[in-house]
Amino acid sequence: MTLDSETKAVELPEDHADELRLWLRLLTCTTLIEGEIRSRLRERFDVTLPRFDLMAQLDKAPDGMTLSDVSKRMMVSNGNVTGLVERLVESGHLDRRTSDTDRRVQVIRLTKLGRAEFRKMAAEHETWIADIFGDLTEKDVRELMRLLAKTKGSAQKAVQRRQE
Repeated sequence: MTLDSETKAVELPEDHADELRLWLRLLTCTTLIEGEIRSRLRERFDVTLPRFDLMAQLDKAPDGMTLSDVSKRMMVSNGNVTGLVERLVESGHLDRRTSDTDRRVQVIRLTKLGRAEFRKMAAEHETWIADIFGDLTEKDVRELMRLLAKTKGSAQKAVQRRQE
């Protein structure tokens, strides 16, 4: 059995500060959940998580988005988005057109097929997330959200301090 980073840290606690163990726990949870969602998307819909994420961004923008806007929202490079877009255009899930205001810019949006298939995936995805967090009470979820918001703020401040 392969040990995750968090388990390794617990085995040698003298080697790790509390903050490091916290980071490893967050990373372990994220990796575990993301891996499960990836597997379920692949098994149920034969789709990758990046494709699902791209379609989710476009579902929120019925008039479409530029490739740059999508890459910023997904926090990936334009090159990564371009490959995803190409495959989704070929499969009929996305429509691509030149911007009315800038001929150098392309705008992408979900087609009717893309929107319909995404919404089916999104409904199941929501059920999967509920299942994954099913052992948490409403109070647990609220407390975790509060603490994660505080964690996010702390991380943002650290990034800001480093950039000053």
